[in-house]
Amino acid sequence: MYAVVDIETTGGKYNEEGITEIAIYKFDGLKVVDQFISLVNPEKPIQPFVVNLTGINNEMLRNAPKFYEVAKRIVEITEDCVLVAHNAKFDYRILRTEFKRLGFDFERRSLCTVELSKKLIPGQDSYSLGKLVRALGIPLSDRHRASGDAQATVKLFKMLLAKDIEKNILKDAVKLEPKRQIDTRLVYILEDLPVITGVYYFHNEEGEIIYIGKSQNIKKRVTQHFTNEQRKAREMQKEVSSVSFEATGNELAALLKENQEIKHNKPKFNKVLKKNIFSHALYYSTDEDGYINLKIGRAGRKNSITTFSSLKRAQNVLEMWTKTYELCSRLCNLEKGDGNCFNYTIEKCNGACIKSESAEVYNERVRALINQHSYKNQHMLVIDRGRDIDEKSALLVEDGEFKGIGYFNLNHQINNIDIIRSIITPMKNDRDAQHIIQSYLRRNSRLKIVPLAPAD
Repeated sequence: MYAVVDIETTGGKYNEEGITEIAIYKFDGLKVVDQFISLVNPEKPIQPFVVNLTGINNEMLRNAPKFYEVAKRIVEITEDCVLVAHNAKFDYRILRTEFKRLGFDFERRSLCTVELSKKLIPGQDSYSLGKLVRALGIPLSDRHRASGDAQATVKLFKMLLAKDIEKNILKDAVKLEPKRQIDTRLVYILEDLPVITGVYYFHNEEGEIIYIGKSQNIKKRVTQHFTNEQRKAREMQKEVSSVSFEATGNELAALLKENQEIKHNKPKFNKVLKKNIFSHALYYSTDEDGYINLKIGRAGRKNSITTFSSLKRAQNVLEMWTKTYELCSRLCNLEKGDGNCFNYTIEKCNGACIKSESAEVYNERVRALINQHSYKNQHMLVIDRGRDIDEKSALLVEDGEFKGIGYFNLNHQINNIDIIRSIITPMKNDRDAQHIIQSYLRRNSRLKIVPLAPAD
């Protein structure tokens, strides 16, 4: 992780300057993940030539926070980061001087984009920030203001990372331990990984799969594995020889593929998914008065409507559904007792609990819930993002059974069931897969669902 910094000062004698403005962008090598920008009251006048250069004057800083008021935020945003700046010796010296005045020893490793540019982009007429970024086509606004200069430095540094063929910057920044540089082998593995959604595989020297995972950002997730200090992660780091991956385009496909691949390959470092990934389910039954009752129970029995990862999750979802479908909380077994339910007293229940609403009318809404959240006996395609911008994915369910996932480019491909079956990669229809699909559909209600005609 990097903290890209730019500082504007009052000017003046060496080590007597004061900070007038600071901008810090926390950068993970791909994108900015946090930022801090602030004017600072230096408690001393700004040199006239600096006012002309930056446009920052004494009046602008009258009500700005003093350095001691922003010092904690600076420490927090730069913690465990390499400090990056254009002419880093200057910015780092100024920061250390300010912190020393507060009695705090501020220490960070630093990188200078001037020095890196001279090494990685030789032959430039000038290595001043303004002239260099202009020559490289990097936009720069608000020159000589902390935010504008820091933003340009982020873009310059991203270019330098790409040009660092020897991976010296990455080897310096990514650590297995606080005092130990990352193994060169892992550095080059990281360099080859993409920022995409999919499933990744850790292989040992023999090519055997020792771990399988999924992520919406494979590069970032694998980096976390390689920098994790826990015992299991350290053991895995020692054994991994290479990482392969498969793009899925969307999280649902990645979840399903991960579920299937772990069960099939049984990697030594994957233990969680050897058990079912859900614990509770929603069931229905009809009482002696003809009303359909809903009840949460332990998963495992047949004919469940849908499944949940925990009892608490099941209760929260069912409470939400009672409001959405105007159901009785007593007939959903969320409330005990006799007589009318509490929601009836506040006019949120239509009275099924005291039979003032007929079973026929009430059951229509219960069946709507069941049809919406259970794909038993259903024939449908779930359309989601594909691996490329002109591609989509299709998840096939026939007669209530998950058949697999495929990808298509042309809409006419999903109008013919035989073509659909030909593009689908078959996957196992187990209870975990059913739970994954139902949970994902609950969380992503805007997904396109295409009903299919039943097979002959």
